Amino acid sequence: MAADTSKRSNLVDVTFQALHQNLSGHLEGTTLEQLADIIKPRVDQLRNISEPFGRPSDASKKKVDSGSVTLADGVVLRVEDADKEVVFTISTKLNIDQVQALVLLRSFLYNEGLPEGVATDPASMADEVVEAITPFYYSERLHILRTLIPLFRAEQNAFDPVHEIASEILPEVTPDGTAFANSLIDEYLRKTHADIPQNARDNTRHASVWAKQNAKEQLTMLEVLFWAMWSYATCDGPLVAKIYETAYQTHLGSQQQNSTFLLDDESVQILQDCAALWILITVEVLELERAAGPGGIEISGNPADKDIYWSSPDSLKRIHQVVISQGNSNFACTYIAWTFVLSRISRTALELKEIPGSYKSFFDCLIPEDSDGYSKDGIRAFELMAKVGLGADAGLFRLMLTLLTASPLFVTSVAWKKGSSITDPNAVAYRSVLKGLTIAVVELVPVEMIPDFEGLLEVWVALFGRSEPQAVAGICRQFWEADWQEGIARRAIVDVSRSRFPVQVKPLIRLLRALTATGFLETDPLSTADHVQATAELVEERQLCTRAVFDFFDELSTYTQVIHISTCSGAHALYEKLPDRYGSSSATPGPSYMNVRPIRLPGGSVLPAKSVGQLLSSDGGDLIVVAWQHKHSGWKLLLEFLTDYVNRRRMQSGNGGSYRDVSFGNRGASQPFALKLEDIGVEMDRSGDESIIIDALDLIRSVVQDNPDLAQQLLLSLESGDPVVSHTMTEAQPPDLVQLTTAILEEALTRSVGQHHTPPHTNLITSAISVLTALLAVPNYSNRVWLYIRSTSSLFGSDRNIGIASAVLAAERLTGHYTMTLALLHLVDALFTEASATVLLVTQQNAKLQQVKEEVLMRAARFIHSEIWVEHMGWKYAQLGDRFEIGRRVSTFYMEVFRHSSPGLKEAPFTKLSHAIADALLFKATTSTVTPLVASLVTGGSVMNMLYASRRYGDARRLVYLLESHLALIRVLLTYKQKSPGASKICLLEQALCSRVGGGSSFEGSSSRANPVDALAAYVRERSMGDVVPVAAMQVLFALCSSLSSSEGSASTIIGHLSDPEATVSNMVRIVQHPYDDALLRNAVWNFITLAVDKEPALARLFVTGRFRAPSVKGKEKAEDSGGPSKTVSALSVACDMLEQWKELWELNPKLLASLLRFLDVVWQHGHEHKASLDPIREDGKLFEHLAGIVAEELGPTPDCHTEGYIVSDGVLHSDHHEAISTYAYRSAVKSHAVHILAADIRMHLQAQGGDATQASKKKPRSYTAIEHILRSEEQIVELIPEAAASAYHPELHDEFADLLKRHYPTLSLEHLQAQEPIVEREYGDDFAFSMPLLRLRLNPYTSDDEVQVEEAVRQLHAINMNLSLAHVQTTLAESWQFLLLQVVPFLRGDATVRSQLLSLADTLSGDISSEQRSGEMMSNIHSARLSLLLSLLEIAWFSTTDKKAEIDRFMALVKSTRGIIINTAQSPARSILGQVPVPFHRPLLQIVYFVARQCRSLARRPKTLTAEHRLAIAALLDATLVFVIDGLRVTFDGARLQLDLDVDQDMELLVAVFEQCTRPDLNPSPTLWLTRCQETDVVRASLQLFSRMDVVGLSDVTLLRARKQPLYTPHVLIFHMALASIHPAAERLASEGLLSAYIENAISTAIRDGKIDVTISELPGEESPAHHAYCSMLAIIAGVSTALGRHGQYFESEVCGLLQFYSEQIHRALSWTIDDPLSLPLLEEIEQVVNLFSAIAQGTAADANEAVKRVMQFFTSDALLLLQQLNYALTHPNHLASLFEPITAEERTKFEADRGASTVKVPSEVVDPTRRPFLARLVHRLYRLSGTLLSSLIDFSAAETVLLGEPEDWQVSQALIVPHSKVVLGEPASLGTLLELGNCSLDLLRLLVDRPPTQALTAATASEKALDVRDTVAAARRTLEAALLYAVTQLALWLSKPEFDGPAGDADADEMLVEDAPGAGGGASVNADALKERRAARKASMTLAERLRRGMTGEMAADLHGLLAKARPVIAKSAAVLGEKDVDLTQVLAYFVQERISVPA
Repeated sequence: MAADTSKRSNLVDVTFQALHQNLSGHLEGTTLEQLADIIKPRVDQLRNISEPFGRPSDASKKKVDSGSVTLADGVVLRVEDADKEVVFTISTKLNIDQVQALVLLRSFLYNEGLPEGVATDPASMADEVVEAITPFYYSERLHILRTLIPLFRAEQNAFDPVHEIASEILPEVTPDGTAFANSLIDEYLRKTHADIPQNARDNTRHASVWAKQNAKEQLTMLEVLFWAMWSYATCDGPLVAKIYETAYQTHLGSQQQNSTFLLDDESVQILQDCAALWILITVEVLELERAAGPGGIEISGNPADKDIYWSSPDSLKRIHQVVISQGNSNFACTYIAWTFVLSRISRTALELKEIPGSYKSFFDCLIPEDSDGYSKDGIRAFELMAKVGLGADAGLFRLMLTLLTASPLFVTSVAWKKGSSITDPNAVAYRSVLKGLTIAVVELVPVEMIPDFEGLLEVWVALFGRSEPQAVAGICRQFWEADWQEGIARRAIVDVSRSRFPVQVKPLIRLLRALTATGFLETDPLSTADHVQATAELVEERQLCTRAVFDFFDELSTYTQVIHISTCSGAHALYEKLPDRYGSSSATPGPSYMNVRPIRLPGGSVLPAKSVGQLLSSDGGDLIVVAWQHKHSGWKLLLEFLTDYVNRRRMQSGNGGSYRDVSFGNRGASQPFALKLEDIGVEMDRSGDESIIIDALDLIRSVVQDNPDLAQQLLLSLESGDPVVSHTMTEAQPPDLVQLTTAILEEALTRSVGQHHTPPHTNLITSAISVLTALLAVPNYSNRVWLYIRSTSSLFGSDRNIGIASAVLAAERLTGHYTMTLALLHLVDALFTEASATVLLVTQQNAKLQQVKEEVLMRAARFIHSEIWVEHMGWKYAQLGDRFEIGRRVSTFYMEVFRHSSPGLKEAPFTKLSHAIADALLFKATTSTVTPLVASLVTGGSVMNMLYASRRYGDARRLVYLLESHLALIRVLLTYKQKSPGASKICLLEQALCSRVGGGSSFEGSSSRANPVDALAAYVRERSMGDVVPVAAMQVLFALCSSLSSSEGSASTIIGHLSDPEATVSNMVRIVQHPYDDALLRNAVWNFITLAVDKEPALARLFVTGRFRAPSVKGKEKAEDSGGPSKTVSALSVACDMLEQWKELWELNPKLLASLLRFLDVVWQHGHEHKASLDPIREDGKLFEHLAGIVAEELGPTPDCHTEGYIVSDGVLHSDHHEAISTYAYRSAVKSHAVHILAADIRMHLQAQGGDATQASKKKPRSYTAIEHILRSEEQIVELIPEAAASAYHPELHDEFADLLKRHYPTLSLEHLQAQEPIVEREYGDDFAFSMPLLRLRLNPYTSDDEVQVEEAVRQLHAINMNLSLAHVQTTLAESWQFLLLQVVPFLRGDATVRSQLLSLADTLSGDISSEQRSGEMMSNIHSARLSLLLSLLEIAWFSTTDKKAEIDRFMALVKSTRGIIINTAQSPARSILGQVPVPFHRPLLQIVYFVARQCRSLARRPKTLTAEHRLAIAALLDATLVFVIDGLRVTFDGARLQLDLDVDQDMELLVAVFEQCTRPDLNPSPTLWLTRCQETDVVRASLQLFSRMDVVGLSDVTLLRARKQPLYTPHVLIFHMALASIHPAAERLASEGLLSAYIENAISTAIRDGKIDVTISELPGEESPAHHAYCSMLAIIAGVSTALGRHGQYFESEVCGLLQFYSEQIHRALSWTIDDPLSLPLLEEIEQVVNLFSAIAQGTAADANEAVKRVMQFFTSDALLLLQQLNYALTHPNHLASLFEPITAEERTKFEADRGASTVKVPSEVVDPTRRPFLARLVHRLYRLSGTLLSSLIDFSAAETVLLGEPEDWQVSQALIVPHSKVVLGEPASLGTLLELGNCSLDLLRLLVDRPPTQALTAATASEKALDVRDTVAAARRTLEAALLYAVTQLALWLSKPEFDGPAGDADADEMLVEDAPGAGGGASVNADALKERRAARKASMTLAERLRRGMTGEMAADLHGLLAKARPVIAKSAAVLGEKDVDLTQVLAYFVQERISVPA
C-alpha cells in the first residue's frame, strides 16, 4: 500500500481525535494557521452528522479504481491494486464512501499501524483489516461529533485561542443553529429506534459493539446539543418544545430499540449519562437566569424577542402538557425548573392589565379567574406545583445530589473510575446549569419554607464545594459578586444558617467552606488528587471568594442561643421578655427578649446589657431560641470550639497534657457573666463533637490555604479581643491556633493508638495535619509549626522511637484507605517548601531556627523513607490510585530536595538532607529503596493496560502522575551521580535499571521478567501516557546512557537491554521525523540519539546505518511505503532529508535544527566508524552545500540581554528578550555545528591521505569545495571571522548581581542557583545557567517588604542567564571556526592573497584581545577560544620571506598586540600558568608568541626590512615575553618536582620553545635583561634541581612512556639547558649554577658510570632509549658550555675532566666502535657528541693545560685514532657500512628498507648515489662530519697550528701520534696511509659535487630533517679533506723532528723503528733543555745514518702528501664557489710547508 510521499495530507496524518485534542487546547506545537488548514477540508464531514463518512457511490468507486484519488485538501493519493480490494471491503462492510474508506485506511495505518498477525494473503487480509480498523472507525465517528464541542465553546469565548477559527468554521458547518439542533434531535431519535445492521445480527459480539457505539453516538449528540443550545442556537418555542417532547418520549434516553444489548456496566453508564444530559438540557433551554431577571419575560401579542420560547403560547402549552404528563422523580429537576418559569410568567401576567388573547388558553389552566378577571390572591398553579416538586416524594434534592456526587458529568473521579464516554467531565457549564436551577429553587420558595432544608444544604455544599477548584471557582465568584447583591432570596440559605449559628454550627461552617472556591478536600471521597497547576484567573477567583467568606464570618450580625425559660424570671434572672410594644416591629415581628446584665458569650465577645434579641422558636416550651442583634466574629467562636474540645478531651484523658495554658483557673469577680458552649445550647456531644471540629478545621484551612495575607488577617482576628470563654487560666496567654491544632492532633493520634478495635480518627487527624500544612505558608506562624514538630515525637518519631504516627498510619493498611498518609506526605512537602523558601531570611536572622528546620526535615525524611517508601509497594489498597499517589508524593519530595539543594553544591542549605537521600538512593542504596522506583517503571505499561481495560481511568491518571515523578527523580539522581565522586562506579540504581525485573507486580499474574530499559523505550512512543512521560522517559534514557558511559568497568549498554533494538530505533527515528510530534520530545530524542552515537558504538550503528527492518505494517511508515520494497530509514538519512528545509527551520524552529546538526556533528566526529554510510553522502555533496549556506547565513546583531518586561510563553513567564536571545543562540549553535561538520569532513579526507598534506590538497573534498569560495572571499571572511570572535559576555552583570546579593540577600549564593541539568538538555534563554524558579522561591519572603528590589534581582539574573547563553554559543562558534581553519591549512597556506587577508584579520583580532578588560571565570574560556582562533589564522598565514611593506606593517601591529595580550591584567597569562583560571589560555598564547618570534627572526635577517620603530616594538615584545616565560618556567619547574603531570609537561615544552626563540642573538643581541630575570627567579638552578631529582627515563610510568615515546620533562629541561649553553653569558650562568653536579648526580648517572646506557631499552621497543637520548643531550650541552667559555673556563674544564672520568666507561664504549659492530643512528649520535665534547675541550685548552686535561685528551687520542681507522674503512666501503646499520624506529626501518633495493655501489670506493640511496647518503654524510670533527679535535690537541707557524723547537713532538707509513690495518690506530686514503675519498666526493648547483637537493627533506643539498655535503667533505691533510702534514713533520733513538740501525726495518719509537704507553720520553740544544747543534752539523734512513723512508709519504695536495688545490678552489665564502686556501700553505720542512732535497 503506497502513497505519494511528495506531499502529505492532513486528512491522513491528523485524525479527528487529534483534531479534537488540538481544538480543546492541547496544541502541542501546532500553530493556529496549521489548525485552520487541518479543519477546513473537513467541513463537509462535520456538517453531515448522520453520515459523516458518506455512503458507497459509483463515482467514488471509479476514483479509487483509477489509481489516483484527489482529496479535499488537494493532495493526490496513489492507490495500488493491492489496496483497492481492502478499500472496497472496508466500504462495503462499514457502508461508507470508497474515498473515505481509502482515507480511513491510510490514516489508520499511519497513526496506529496494523496489529501483529494480520494475514498477508489478499483474500483474508481484507477481512482482517476491516476487523482491525472498525474500532478506529468508531472512534473517528465519535470524534467528528466531539470536534464540534470545542468549536461551539470557543465561538462564544473571545479569549479562547481558537475563537477566530470557530467563528470562521461554524457558520460553514451550521449556518442555522436552530436547524442544526433540530437535525441533531431527529438523528438522535432515529438512532434510538435503529435496528441492528443486517451484517451484525448473526454475531452477538458485533451486535453488542454496534449497539454500544450507537449509544455512545447518542450521548455525544446530546453533548453537542447541549453546547449548541448553550450559546449558538436560539431557544425558540418549537425547538424547546421538541427537546422536551423528545426527552419525555425517550424517558431521558432510556427507551432504546436495542436495550437488550445494553446491559453491561459500560452501556448502563452510557444511558445514565444520557439521562443526566437530558436533565441538564431541559433545564438549560429554559434560560432560568434570563427568566429570573427583572423584565426578563415579556408577554405580548408582538414580543420584541420572537426567538425565545415564552413568546410562543402554543409552545408553552406543549411544554406544560409534557411536563405535567410525567410524575417520575427522574424529571424532578425539569419539573421544578418549569415551575420556576411558570412562576415568573404568572407574575408577569398578573402585573398586566390585559393578557393577550393568544396566551388565554395557556393561562386558563394556570391562574384561576374571578368575576373581575384573573385573581391575584387566588391559588396559582405554580405554587401547587412547587409544593409537589419540593415534596418528599419528588426527591428533587436527592436527584440533584446524586447528579452532583455520582454522575460523570459533575464528578471527574467518577468519570475516570467508571470510564465514562463523556467528552468533558465536570465542565463548568454543566455546573452553571445546576447552579441556576438551585438559585431558581430558593427564589421560587423561601428557604425557611423548604421542607428538606438539609437536602438543600447538601446540594448547595456539593454544588459549590465538592469539585475541583477550576470547576467551582467561577460559580462561587458569581455567587459572591452577583447573587449576593441580587437580593435576600439568593443569599437566604446563608442568612438562615447564620441565624441558627452557633446553636447549629455545622450548616453555616459547611456552607462557607463550600463557598471558598477551594473545592473538595482530600477527605472527600470524590477527590481526584488532580495536580493541575492553578492559573492566575483561578487564584484570583479563589482569593476573592475566600476574602468574601472571611469578611462575612468575621462580622456576623446575629448571635443565637438557647435560653431556659427559668433564667427569664426570679431575682437572678439574666433575661426578660419585652412587651410587644417595645420588642416587635415590622422589621422584627414576634416576641423579643432583652438581657438584664452584660454576658460574656462563647467566643469571648460581651453582649452588652439590654441588648434585644428576636425569638426564633415557639414561646410555649421550657427552652426558647433567641437571636441577639450582636456583631461578633465567627472565627472567635471556632477558636472557642477548638479550645473547648481540647479541654474536654484533657478532662477525659485524666492528664494535664502538655499545654498548661489550656486549663481552668479562678475568674475575676469583675468579669461579666460568662456562658459556656453548653450553656447557650450548642447542638453537640457532651464529650465534644468531633465532626464540628473537623468542619471548623476544614473551613480554616480552606481560607488560609495558599493565601498568606488573608491567613495573617484571620489569625490576627483569632488572637485579637478578649480570650475565649473556655480559656480559664487568665494569668496565662490563651492558646493560639497552632497550639490548639497540635493538641487536637496529638490527642487524636494518641486516642487512635489506644483504640485497638475501632478505626483511627482519620478525618480529624487529616484536617489537623492539613491546617498545620496551611499555616506553614503564614510567615509569622510557620515558626510555631516548626517548633511544635521539633518538640514532639508523635509525628516523625525520634532517634529512639518511631512515633505514634507510625502505628496510626499502620492502621490504614488494614482498610486500604490512606488519607492520613497522604496528608502527612503533603505536610512534609510543605515543610520543605517553606524551609527552602525562607532559608535566606532564617539563615540571616535566626541560624538556630535553620538548624531546627534541618533536623525536622531529616527526621521527616527518615520517617517517610523507612515507614512509607520502602514498604508502600506491598500494602493493601482499596484504590490502586492511592499507591500511585503515595509513591508520587515521596519521589516528588526527594526530587524537590535535589532540585533546591543538590548534594554537589558546597555549603548549600539542606546538604545533609540531600546527601542522605543521595546515599539512600544511590551510593548506599539497598534493593528495598530502589525497587519502588524501578518496579513502577517496569510494570507501568501493563498496569496501565489493565486499568484501561477495566475502565479505571482515575487510577490510570494517577499512574501517569507517578511515572512523571519517578522518571524525573531517576533523571535527577543519575545526573547528579555523574558529577559526584562516585561517578566512576556503577551504582545499584543503574544495576537495577539494567537488570530484568520480575513482572509479578504487574497485576496480570505474569511470572515473566521485564527490562526497565525496554519499558523506558516503550514509554517514549506511548501517547496514552500524555505529553510528559515520553519526554521524561527519553531524558532518563539519556541520563542512563551518559552515566553508564562514565562508569569504569561497566559492560552495560542501552542496546544490550533492548529486546528489539531495531524496533526501538525505528520508533525513535519516526518521532524525530514526524513534524507533528511534540517539539520537546523530538529534541529529547535527538539528544539521546546523539549521545548514543557518541558513547555506544553498537547502538550508533543502528542509528547511523539504518540497517534494521523497515516496519512493513507496524506503524506510520506503512502509510508511506506499504507494499513496496523495504526501505532503510536511519537517523542519518532523516537528518539529511530534514536539512534540505534548513531555511524554514532556521526561521521557525532553530532549536530543532541545532539538535539534528549536533547529531550530524557527532556522526562526523566518529566518521571512521561509519565510513560506509557517510561515503555516499560525502560524494553527493548536497549536504555540504546546505552546510555552506548555513555558514554564510547572517546572524544579525546580538540581542539585548536586559529585561524590560515579561511575557507569558507556553504558560511560563519569560523575559521580553527571551525569545530573541533563544533564537539567536540556537542559530549560533546551528552555525557552529555546520562549521564543525565541514571541518570534521575535511579532517577525514586528510586522514585518508595518511596525513600527506600535498597529496590531500591535490584532490579537494566536497566539503572543502563547498566552503572554499567563502574562505577565499574577502567580503565574507571579514564578516564571518569577527562574527566567530565576537563575545557578548558581560561579567559586570555577574558583579552587579553579586553586589546586590551581598547588600540585600547576604545568605544567598549564586552557586546555589546553578542549573544541574547537562548543558545539552538546557534551553538557551533566561533560565539557562541559573534556576529562575528557585530564585523566585528563595526571594519570595522578601516580596512583601521590597517587591521592587526582588524584581530587580530577578531581572538581573534573567540578564545573566541570557548573557551566558550568548557567551556559550559564541565561544562554541569560535572553537568551531578555529577547528575548521586548522583543517584547511593544506589548501590555503602559501596563498599570498589569503595570507594578506588573514594577517589583517589577525591584526584586528589580536588588537581586540589585547584591549580586553573583562574578567571572570567565563571570560577565561572565551579568551582561550579567541586566542586559539587567532592562532589558527596564523597557522594558515604561516611564515613568509617575501612580505611587502603592507604585510610587514600588519605583522608589526600583531607584534604590538601580542605584547598587549601578554601584559594584559584582566586576563593575565601568569595567572593562567599558575592555574588560577578555570580554563587556561597560556598555551595558545605561547604558540602565537612562538610564531611571532620566529617571523621576527626571519625579518631581522633580511637587510633593510625593519625600521627602528619596528625593532623597538620587537624589543618590547621580547622583554615582556621573556619576563612572562621565565616566571612561567620557574613555576613549571617547581610543579614538575612535585608530580608527573602531562599539563605541566606541555606547558614546559611551549615555554622552553618560546624561550629558545626569544633569546637567539640574531633577535635579542643583549641577554642582560633576561639573564637578570633568570637570576631573580633562580630558574636555572631550579631546572638543574629538577633534572637531578626527576625520572629522566620515564620508567616510573611505563604505560605513559610507551604512549608518548618519551619521558615527561626530560627533553624540555635539556633543550632549556641547550638554549642557555649556546649563549656565552648564559652558559657562564649555567656553569656557575652547578650544571656538572646535576649531570653527575641524576637518575641515569650510575648507568653512565658503568657504561650501561644502551641505545634501546626493553620497556620501549622500537624507539631510542630515553636515557640514551638524555645522555647525548647532556654531552652536547657540556660541549656547548665548553665552547662558549673557551679558554676562559679553565675551572670549568677541570670539572669537565672529572665528569669525563666519571663517564669514561660509557665514552670508551662509544669510541671503541669498530667496523664489525652494528651501527645505529642513536649510537652514531652518541659518538658524535662524545667527539664534539672532546673537540670543545681541545679548542679551549690552553698551551699550559693542567694535567687533568692532558690525561683526558691522551685517553681520547688513543681511542680516537682507532675510531678514525674504522670511520675511514666505513667511508671507503659504503656497502659494508649499509650491512652494519640497524634501524631502531619504524620510520628508520622504512627508509632503510627502501634503500636496500636500490644499491648503486659496485666497488668499495665508489661514491654513494644520494638520489637512489638517500638514507645511506645521509649516513655517509654524517660520518664525514664526524671524521672532520674527530680530526679537528686531534689537530687542536696536537697543536698543529704551532707546527705550521712555530719553530721546530716549539713543536710538541710528544704529539707525533700518526705512524708515517702507508699501511691501513683495521685493528691498529690510524696511520698516515689512513689519512691519505680518507683524504682521497673526500677529494673524490668533492670532485663529484663541486660542479653542481650549491642548493641542489641530494636527498629530500623529511619531517625531522631538512633536505641534504650540495653545499652541506661539500662543506663536510672539504672540512674532512682539509683536516686530514693538515693533520697528516703536521704529524709527518713531528715525526721527522723526533730525536735519534737507540737501537740496531743496519738491518732494522724503518717501519719497525718508527713503531718502536712511537708513543705506545708513555707517549715518548721527556727531554730537558740541554739535550734539545745538543740535538739541534748535531742536526745542523751533519746528518747521522739514522736521520738519513728516516728521511729516506718518509720521502715516499711526503711525495704522496704533496701529490694529494696538488690534486686537492683546484677542487678546493672550486668548492669555495659552492660554499659561497672566501677562505684561505690551506692546500697552498700545506704544500709550501711540505716542500720546505719535510721534503728531502734531491
